Amino acid sequence: MVQVCLNGPRGAADGAMVPLTPEAMAESAARAVAAGATDVHVHPKTPCGRDSLSPRVLAPTLEAIRARVSVPVGVTTGAWAEPDPAARLARIREWTVLPDHASVNWHEEGAEDIAAALIERGVGVEAGVWSGTDGAARFTRSPLGPRVLRVLAEVTDTSPDTAEASADALLADLGRACGRPLLLHGEDGGAWPVLRLAGRLGLLTRIGLEDTLLLPDGERALSNAQLVAEGLSQYGGARR
Repeated sequence: MVQVCLNGPRGAADGAMVPLTPEAMAESAARAVAAGATDVHVHPKTPCGRDSLSPRVLAPTLEAIRARVSVPVGVTTGAWAEPDPAARLARIREWTVLPDHASVNWHEEGAEDIAAALIERGVGVEAGVWSGTDGAARFTRSPLGPRVLRVLAEVTDTSPDTAEASADALLADLGRACGRPLLLHGEDGGAWPVLRLAGRLGLLTRIGLEDTLLLPDGERALSNAQLVAEGLSQYGGARR
């Protein structure tokens, strides 16, 4: 599986190719799926471009994307969208349209309560475990570990020279990852080396404008679809 991560916390300053409205996200998702993506991760945005967990923001985003693609669609629950854990939990319980899955960053305060609420509502949990945090230790001892949809092994080391080693260390910390599937990805300068490592290891991965604005040759990416097409080439080439 290669997931497309459409936008992340990026905004208008990152370029016009970053989709910020429900319609733009839906169009970008459709083109990325046509290019080979089999799953979508998106950050719904307010009209001013801020990540939001509000049901009034989430619902139109999910509905627009689902009108264009038939693959699973997931969202973020990152603390930057709603810093207070209790308010974040309340927002999730207010959702009127549910995503197929949602990422939960295991190092964030209230992560287990968020994950439990999502599971209770029938939403798959992507357990986000960031390198450089205590997320792996917290996840591997969590009673919810065996119940998550998959684990996102998220390499925050952005150096192309050291990101792969950081990924190896993170995978070692995760061990068997409670027996759940692993999706390994990097960001910025580490995005492409970590994607190729995922290919060599036969792990799930993702690519998109959330993780990098650049193609492997350093040229500016024009779209999520272009990143997905290149990602599939790099991922498949690494597996051979």
